[in-house]
Amino acid sequence: MIVRKRLFCAVIAGLMLPAAAALAAGASDDATERELEKYRQMLKADPWSNPGMLDVDRGEALWGEKRGPNKASLEGCDLGKGPGKIDGAFAELPRYFRDADRVMDLESRLLWCMEKLQGFEASALVKRPYSKANQSGTELEALTSFVASKSNGAAFAPQLTHEKERAALALGEALFFRRQGPMDFACATCHGDAGKRIRLQSLPYLSQPEEARQVVGEWPAYRVSQGTVMTPQHRLADCYWQMRLPLVDYGSEVTVALTMYLVNQAKGGVIATPGLKR
Repeated sequence: MIVRKRLFCAVIAGLMLPAAAALAAGASDDATERELEKYRQMLKADPWSNPGMLDVDRGEALWGEKRGPNKASLEGCDLGKGPGKIDGAFAELPRYFRDADRVMDLESRLLWCMEKLQGFEASALVKRPYSKANQSGTELEALTSFVASKSNGAAFAPQLTHEKERAALALGEALFFRRQGPMDFACATCHGDAGKRIRLQSLPYLSQPEEARQVVGEWPAYRVSQGTVMTPQHRLADCYWQMRLPLVDYGSEVTVALTMYLVNQAKGGVIATPGLKR
């Protein structure tokens, strides 16, 4: 009888150890997340301590500089409010542009303007659309950071009056929930429920508008672990890479549609860029 009791106690202890370890790991993760949030709040308390502001300044200079084969600036670029008008433009993107006859987000529209107004070859511009860790930011990243910052304090107000805008929203929603690739992942696999995390990183619940309004407006964002600014297009391309899917084209219909879905989820959320991320 004594032997059986000891064996029973040993079995119970063996079952409880993994659970206790999991609880300890969870508590450790929560403590780490709190410390990371303290660090982010310290940087946010002084916006000029955000290294992403260097990209904003560089983007402002690029916006007004006469460049490219046509020796033109981007001050003639129409982002939806008229040529050169950028205040609040990011808050209403993506949107349909008649001159291009398609829906564009900020980055695909900037690429279009650099090609049409300044004479750059689009294929050359997208050879390195995203900076890697500890690299200097690309021109597109700097321009995106600058224009997005001119909507700080404004609320997302996606345009859905044109049929192609509504079609982009429908496609973006379908893509968000579509399981695909060798891992059978969807965007919703990580962002379709509350309380999920990858390692030390909490994952936002983007199919919940309340949480989407809190985080979508923080992109473009400076990634502390990478030492560079990451734009919305880069963030989506990185997610596709982590899902083990082929590299998605910069400014593609897929990324623009997903952006339209996320912006619509975040409708009414306040923009505060560049954000600060781990």
